[in-house]
Amino acid sequence: MTRKLYRLLGLLLLVLPVAARAQVQPDTSTLSKPRLIAVGAGFGAAYTATLVSLNKAWYTGDRTDFHFFDDSHEWRNMDKAGHFWGAFQQSRVGIDMLRWAGVPEQKAILYGGLTGILLQTPIEIFDGYQPEYGASVSDVLANTAGAAAVVAQQLAWHDIRIMPKFSFHTTRYAAVRPNVLGSELHEQILKDYNGQTYWLSADIGAFLKPESKYPKWLSIAVGYGAEEMVYNHEPGNEAAGFQAHRQYYLSPDLNLMHFRGRSKVLNTALYILSMIKVPAPALEYNRQGGLKLHPLYF
Repeated sequence: MTRKLYRLLGLLLLVLPVAARAQVQPDTSTLSKPRLIAVGAGFGAAYTATLVSLNKAWYTGDRTDFHFFDDSHEWRNMDKAGHFWGAFQQSRVGIDMLRWAGVPEQKAILYGGLTGILLQTPIEIFDGYQPEYGASVSDVLANTAGAAAVVAQQLAWHDIRIMPKFSFHTTRYAAVRPNVLGSELHEQILKDYNGQTYWLSADIGAFLKPESKYPKWLSIAVGYGAEEMVYNHEPGNEAAGFQAHRQYYLSPDLNLMHFRGRSKVLNTALYILSMIKVPAPALEYNRQGGLKLHPLYF
């Protein structure tokens, strides 16, 4: 599943630059055809080039008839959390791009919300022709759930109040299988599920009355991770002396979007960084060690 993570990150980076610009420029009350053309042409050309490159880079060699592959029992579903996070952020980007182009709000939400699904579905189709794996129904469901979560929030609040986020720390497990979990830091961030944590960060202040004294920049995040996963199947982990287990976290978080101002550079940085969980103290629970307090958790 490592190559899926590379593709997921690549497609997210594909749409981020335009979205960052959209975030720091004023919205228009009427449709801007030049902006809409720029968004459509730029996205279409880049997306086509990316799919062609992926097809040549990842899908060389023998191919089979289209088939499905059930990977829902692998890696304690950390890869599914990644698909949810990626599709959410891609759809969030799609909505902001259409808003920047002046597309009416309802249409921007509904059409832009499909971005995560549109970006991810062709990859699953490619996977369906590969002999060593295949199209994953659980991946499709995770992608759909991520996109739907954006649309639901935008329709309800015209804003994101519960933001999926990502964090990473290095682990000792990567050294056991560096060819699978990564030998360098940049590889481990993508490959080592043991060091990945996915969060849902709730903007508590947005749910309270305007006159509330609760600090608007302070969010509360719940996280999910897993550890002792050197192999994707449990028998392999147990044979190597590892006991894969899930981890659950509770931690304070910063609502970085609260700090937006007039600086385009600052707003662009905050937009991108808002996808990442800020290191903070965290309370962890897992079935092996029970409760554990991390003074600073990445």
